[in-house]
Amino acid sequence: MSGAPETLDRARARAVLGDVLKSQYHAGLAMLREAIEQCPDELWLDERPRNAFWQVAYHTLFFTHLYVGQDTASFERWAEHQRDNQNEDGIVGEPDPNSTLPLGPQPYSRQQALRYWAIVDGMIDPTVDALDLMRKDSGFSWYTMSKLEHQILSIRHLQHHTGQLADRLRAAKDSHVKWIGAQRAPKS
Repeated sequence: MSGAPETLDRARARAVLGDVLKSQYHAGLAMLREAIEQCPDELWLDERPRNAFWQVAYHTLFFTHLYVGQDTASFERWAEHQRDNQNEDGIVGEPDPNSTLPLGPQPYSRQQALRYWAIVDGMIDPTVDALDLMRKDSGFSWYTMSKLEHQILSIRHLQHHTGQLADRLRAAKDSHVKWIGAQRAPKS
């Protein structure tokens, strides 16, 4: 005998969405960590691609850290973040002719990137749990979308750049970053 389809109440739906977002953030971050760990020393600083490996890795961590939060006002930069430059996220754009600041930060080391990675990965669960996923705005003035859609966009950004770095590794040393489909915390 089949019963009525199971439905989720609003609170349970919110919890399920939060669990899915956390799983996908952790999976994407695990793949990013593997890319950072596998990167040969000579590729880490290589600027033959427009942006060196370290720049893309840092940019990815910076925006994952920023965007997993509720809004710009609640963002607290990482302790080792370099602020005195025109492009704090590591990816240099066109220079501001009115600025005397350097275009971008000094290169971050692999060890710094891995320390930052640990902080970002460690903040995912409590930060996602605290998000108002039903919020109609993203919390970031440059994105006109809901908070939930913004979280999906943030995961896409994380995966986009992780794929970019994985491709560089394949080209440089014919290795690959292992695909992780989900990384769920064990049920208690």
